[in-house]
Amino acid sequence: MVALVLVVVTAGLLRWRGPAWYWMTFGVVLATVRVLVRYGSVMDACGLTVPPSRWRLALARIANRPVPESRAPGIRRLRPTRTGLVLRLKLRPGQDAFDIAAASDRLRHSFSMYGVTSRELRSGVVELRMTGYDVLKQVRMPADPDTRPMRVPVALREDGTIHYRDYRAIPHALTLGATESGKSVYQRNLVAGLAPMDVALVGIDCKQGVELFPLARRFSALADNPDTAADLLDALVRHMEDVYQLIRAEQRITSDVPDADIAADIWALPDDLRPTPIVVLVDEVAELALYANKEEEKRRDRIITALARLAQLGRAAGIYLEICGQRFGSELGKGITMLRAQLTGRTAHRVNDESSANMAFGDISPDAVLAAIQIPADMRGLAIAGDSTGGWHRIRAPHTTLRKAVNVCNRYADLTPDVPALAPFRPALGIPRPMTAPAVESAPAAA
Repeated sequence: MVALVLVVVTAGLLRWRGPAWYWMTFGVVLATVRVLVRYGSVMDACGLTVPPSRWRLALARIANRPVPESRAPGIRRLRPTRTGLVLRLKLRPGQDAFDIAAASDRLRHSFSMYGVTSRELRSGVVELRMTGYDVLKQVRMPADPDTRPMRVPVALREDGTIHYRDYRAIPHALTLGATESGKSVYQRNLVAGLAPMDVALVGIDCKQGVELFPLARRFSALADNPDTAADLLDALVRHMEDVYQLIRAEQRITSDVPDADIAADIWALPDDLRPTPIVVLVDEVAELALYANKEEEKRRDRIITALARLAQLGRAAGIYLEICGQRFGSELGKGITMLRAQLTGRTAHRVNDESSANMAFGDISPDAVLAAIQIPADMRGLAIAGDSTGGWHRIRAPHTTLRKAVNVCNRYADLTPDVPALAPFRPALGIPRPMTAPAVESAPAAA
């Protein structure tokens, strides 16, 4: 009796203080038993069963047996994970994957799980991912992510899987969010993940460099004002044109070369000729689009034109855009909506109004817009990530301090490539001189 009480108390404490440990010790066994015992009745209650086929009815009639019961989707596999259960189902004739997706919230309540998401693996096979606890409350990234070139694990999804930023699959992306919503932490995770890779980082931070310049040792080029940003973007456009000339010269389109070996982008070039891929991070895009006079308007048009050209043509040349901002709508002037249309990946943190969420997902998924405006203010870092296919996920990046990101960049500073076209914009890494005067004048003493 004493041992049973100790087990119950231990399980209660773990569930309260350490839900991950509770799941791995007690929760996974209880949830597996619960799913297997309740499966048939839950599927019937959720309307996910089909009536018996005609041949089964005829066979029962011939054999003078009772009428067969309705059949639920068959369980192909049940696999426990560190955050929940993965259930693979074989649909019955007449069922659709949308039926499972529409019933996911009812399945969550029926199986007493924290969350249930579904996706279609192939025709007739659906995978249910059930989470046993709130994995986004305290994000712990798996220790062995599936890293590949230009593929960075940046956050955790609500179903317990890793959210990757894959530049080969989605070249350009837009990240929106209000102040104190977690954009900077997301950006730090991105830079920290790119730092060990063979990639040139280019930063444009018009907040006088307060976000990106601490990470300068890993950057090949940095700009902290719109004038420098315009020159830097023009240099990137010229570099892109030079890369295209290299691809043209090395396309290998002679008749004795297989079609698969013909080069149409930098990834089809030999390793010794392939230019270093470049990731361009823009911290606050509105600062590049705003202007107060005619000269600034000309500079603004020059910047937006260069960004639009890089978004349209940069992928094959190995140039990828990562644009961040609080808003990114048509009020920023001409060319903005054309640029936004080229940014396939969309990530929205907490926003202040529905129109800001529409800027990210209005042309992709109305459900994602609704999810973005429901992010609570006390969940910094929580975001909605989607792409042009209409699919979206709730994600949250692990909290990464600026000090930790700086340490990662300093550790891999020797990997910073030297791109000749970007040499004039290489950040100076001198030791800061001590200040001779206070930054803010002190108030005069009271008489």
